[in-house]
Amino acid sequence: MAVAVVKSRALTGMDAPEVVVEAHLANGLPAFTLVGLPETEVKEARDRVRAAIQNARFEFPARRITVNLAPADLPKESGRFDLPIALAILAASGQIPSTRLAQAEFAGELALTGELRPVRGALAMALATRVSGRTLVLPQHSALEAALASGIDVRAAGSLLEVCAWLAGQGELSLPDPAQAPEAPDYPDFADVKGQSATKRALEVAAAGGHSALLSGPPGTGKSMLAARFPGILPAMGDNEALEAAAVQSLNGGFRLDQWRRRPFRAPHHTASGVALVGGGGNPRPGEISLAHHGVLFLDELPEFSRQVLEVLREPLETGHITISRAARQADFPARFQLIAAMNPCPCGYLGHPTQACRDTPDQIARYRARISGPLLDRIDIQISVPALTEGELMAAQVGESSAVIRARVEAARARQMQRQGKPNAALGTQEIDLHCPLDTAGTSLLKQAITHLNLSARAYHRVLKLARSVADLAGSATITPAHLAEAIQYRRGAA
Repeated sequence: MAVAVVKSRALTGMDAPEVVVEAHLANGLPAFTLVGLPETEVKEARDRVRAAIQNARFEFPARRITVNLAPADLPKESGRFDLPIALAILAASGQIPSTRLAQAEFAGELALTGELRPVRGALAMALATRVSGRTLVLPQHSALEAALASGIDVRAAGSLLEVCAWLAGQGELSLPDPAQAPEAPDYPDFADVKGQSATKRALEVAAAGGHSALLSGPPGTGKSMLAARFPGILPAMGDNEALEAAAVQSLNGGFRLDQWRRRPFRAPHHTASGVALVGGGGNPRPGEISLAHHGVLFLDELPEFSRQVLEVLREPLETGHITISRAARQADFPARFQLIAAMNPCPCGYLGHPTQACRDTPDQIARYRARISGPLLDRIDIQISVPALTEGELMAAQVGESSAVIRARVEAARARQMQRQGKPNAALGTQEIDLHCPLDTAGTSLLKQAITHLNLSARAYHRVLKLARSVADLAGSATITPAHLAEAIQYRRGAA
């Protein structure tokens, strides 16, 4: 057989379009040509494939070999095409049968010895292959990852020789079992944090409704400690949420089985660029906001981030997704994360501290706070001050509520939201707010006063109502009372 066809998958954003690998053997001087818009990593497959075929005890054809990766206008990158290229050459030269090639898709990077190495985006490939109904053959580690997606026949292979034996009907490929993933993720516990009952309450409200929060306070008050424990009070991840979060992390090769059903927690350094936050590159990859999908994005020392970097957060905070546009293509990534940010009240950090005096002038403080734009602050639902601990709180031996106790209340409140409207309160639209967040006469009067005295924008007005709805859900109340509304209003002025 002079021509052989093998199916594989490329990666374009969250999608995994089908790639047809065609190998043609012709007479002439020995040559190996790769066409079909391959990137440098794919071009280097020629040497890897040659060595892998020879070390697997097959004969590398001394003929004019042309391998085409179709469609030709789709860029191909990474070493995922090593295995399908090798199989296409072996089938075209008649060294392995081609009867089972049409019912399967293959991806894997080849070592020079013929062993298979894992590839990025296994979950995205698995979800796409599920639609086609074919068997997906992957390296061992990647197959464990792909097996998390239900309804697909995934086979794990350790080497090129094992795949060839399976195609020839002389061996079987193992079925991966991802059961090693832990059932209950282990998060740091809220009980470790002494005092700060008001801040803990604010974070409980944020977790219940999916709201963003800004913690402002002097150094050493526990802001970072509280943020690190915030994922532990979020509701347990459902199957779809866990699969979406894992698929995004798989695109960067950063997913591990022990992270299954664990809420992502991303904490980029303040020197991170805008591209690092939202994603990008010649072949667009997800950034920190997408890697935090269905989890937490923690920005410590918020004013130290470049203002231009912070401004890129505006759109994804509103929409829950990001579109990366390049001249040749577009890539869409999900970005439904909860933003938890922390900052000091002034450059020296001790403004309002009970025992240490602030060394900054009013102009310095104003310039420091101006690094965070008003439109971005307006999109942060909860803004609360984290005071310094007193000596009594610091020396006390008592332990606060554990994350498990708080999470139980949060899950009960989130269940009420899903039953009532099918989404968290933070995701409510304007018409849904009018439907699910009505106020009585006293509440309407209180909100009017807040709009006047706090100069609330239309966005802030709606966010106060959504916050009040979350407070009411935590209390198990079907209606929003003035007490619930008052608590929500104080969260909009806490950092001031």
